[in-house]
Amino acid sequence: MGGFIDAIAGGGGLITLPAYLLTGIPVHFAYGANKLTGSAGTTFAALKYFRCGALDLKPALISAAGAFAGSALGAKSALYLDEQVLKSAVSLFLPFVAVFLILHKNKGEKNLSGQLTMKRRAILALLIGFAMGFYDGILGPGTGTFAIIAYNALMKYDLKTASGNAKVLNLASNYAACFTFILAGTVEYRLAVPAMIFAVAGNLLGASLAIRKGSRFIRPVMVLVIFLLLGKMLLDLFV
Repeated sequence: MGGFIDAIAGGGGLITLPAYLLTGIPVHFAYGANKLTGSAGTTFAALKYFRCGALDLKPALISAAGAFAGSALGAKSALYLDEQVLKSAVSLFLPFVAVFLILHKNKGEKNLSGQLTMKRRAILALLIGFAMGFYDGILGPGTGTFAIIAYNALMKYDLKTASGNAKVLNLASNYAACFTFILAGTVEYRLAVPAMIFAVAGNLLGASLAIRKGSRFIRPVMVLVIFLLLGKMLLDLFV
């Protein structure tokens, strides 16, 4: 389920991380297993989008580079910034995102990124990648979903291409975190490897449906993810 939703609209970790925690393993082992399964699934989803021509590779790679740098800075900033304040800010922002997605039903059906010069696309891709990586380094949940929205709103991609680009962006920060957990020995492989197989299957199925059905299928899944994320943020704040 996590891989399926993540391949379409991002936010799969909102399902998979709680599932790992429910097994009773230590938190850092749950994060390690989650990053391993997420990295594997996202890799196959990105390949699926690429093979079907449903991503813009050069801007996506530029975003990935920006995400890698932003994630490193975000992780360091997390040591000094108040996480509760950040979660409160994101929680206030999320309802407006959901309303925007619901009201703009026809936005994101056409790829209008060609209206922008390549130089402008490269700059925007780098800024989006850095911003999403920074957020991922500090908080993390919903990074892929926010990346899709940013690509759609700022770079005029249709939701299908925006989702494909977001997968490439996610790979940079996911792999960096995944290798860190592996080197630290905090991956529960007995859980992660079987889950990884199903994560790949879910990602491939989700990517196939997103590519075939386009924005009319992606948008409602994004709204669902936004409300799941809002619920998680509010739970973290008040429980």
